[in-house]
Amino acid sequence: MDVLFVAAEVAPFSKTGGLGDVAGALPQALASRGHRVLVFTPRHGVVDPVAHRLEPLPFSLQAGAEAGGLWVARGPAPVFFLEHERYFGQRQGVYSEPGHEYGDNAERFAFFCRAALALPRLVGFRPRILHLHDWHAALAAWLLRHEVPEGGAEPWVGEARSVLTIHNLAHQGVFPKEVVPALGLPWSVFRYDSMEFHDRLNFLKGGLTFADVLTTVSPTYAREILTPEQGEGLDPLLRHRAGELHGILNGIDAVAWDPARDPHLPAHFSSGHLAGKARCKAALQRELGLPVRPGVPLAVLVGRLADQKGIDIALAALPELLAQDVQVAVLGTGRPDYERALERLDRERPERIRVRTRFDEGLAHRMEAGADLFLMPSRFEPCGLNQMYSLRYGTVPVVRAVGGLADTVEDFDGKSRGTGFVFQEYSPGALLTAVRRALDVYRDEAAWSGLVGRGMAQDNSWEQRAERYEALYRRIAGS
Repeated sequence: MDVLFVAAEVAPFSKTGGLGDVAGALPQALASRGHRVLVFTPRHGVVDPVAHRLEPLPFSLQAGAEAGGLWVARGPAPVFFLEHERYFGQRQGVYSEPGHEYGDNAERFAFFCRAALALPRLVGFRPRILHLHDWHAALAAWLLRHEVPEGGAEPWVGEARSVLTIHNLAHQGVFPKEVVPALGLPWSVFRYDSMEFHDRLNFLKGGLTFADVLTTVSPTYAREILTPEQGEGLDPLLRHRAGELHGILNGIDAVAWDPARDPHLPAHFSSGHLAGKARCKAALQRELGLPVRPGVPLAVLVGRLADQKGIDIALAALPELLAQDVQVAVLGTGRPDYERALERLDRERPERIRVRTRFDEGLAHRMEAGADLFLMPSRFEPCGLNQMYSLRYGTVPVVRAVGGLADTVEDFDGKSRGTGFVFQEYSPGALLTAVRRALDVYRDEAAWSGLVGRGMAQDNSWEQRAERYEALYRRIAGS
């Protein structure tokens, strides 16, 4: 099948979270299964054409009142980049810069969506599937059915079907209604059964209403967003469309995240040869300035320091946790108050906890490889990737039973089943209880070895996930 992916970020070119990982890896997995896949994304200011060996194309793309250039990264699933200096090239961020979101995000991504529909004619492509990702691409579902692309009607438009993937329902692209005419949209979109949302314009709601099928990034999250607690105000619409809502787990890039070959690691290892993991732990302790003690359990937390990630309950639990014979390492950036609180603990207890408030891809890999435990006490988690990286790297996850965490980590039964430690209640006490369970099992070498082995045996690659998307594409395309 011919599939056009439309995503605001695509790893390794641009990435702020899991969306970038999915838009980078899933097209490659589909291409390896014989499909023709093109990816469309903006050329943000952080995308260096020279470093990524991008090729400029000798024509421009007209989309509404704006025009842009095109670049391409050749490959099995080529990535086309929309060039627009004012909207994308001059920006240091993807959606925002520290302290503020871009005030013209509605205009930027409306242009991006129109450009996505103009791309196929320029490059000789007839997609049967338009796979849209999050609110930034959601307007294209409405445009596909209501607005003829620039240059006249194209046969593919009538044949194409749209899939909208929700990566995080908390981000919806909500703007003042005054932007409607500025975006070149008719006022008919500003109705309850279209894009109106509490007297504002909601891009994601438009996609949820007009896409042929909806997906999200784990089965549990697909159920959670049907409830008022996690539906972010859109649960009535999602319940209405529940028959077309599918939860498909994200996968991981099994090449980039492979402890047997990872270039970021000081030593390599596999499930059958774990000596390298012990060397990674010692090297990580030295790198962070922790005492090199092979017998002390090392727990890590890597990710955004945000409310979603459960940083509040982690901070509340840390003083009691650090009173035990355990080491903790944290890597991430986010809320300034969370950063300050963690850095204060780092100064007060440097022999127990080390904190790095920055983005460091190499260190993230080394922490996954060198740790014994990975903490993910999320308030909500649509899918999560770090728990799957942890399993692959023989690091036992401690997670809250939400979203993709519940779907990928099985609670240890005390005997011979389970891959991690799972807790239910969102509280510091519940997190501490789960960590204490893990520390107790850590002292039982045979039980711990079983946990590590079962985790490393899990297949969380994109191959099986791509099969699910392939089946969904075929069903809605009627082939």
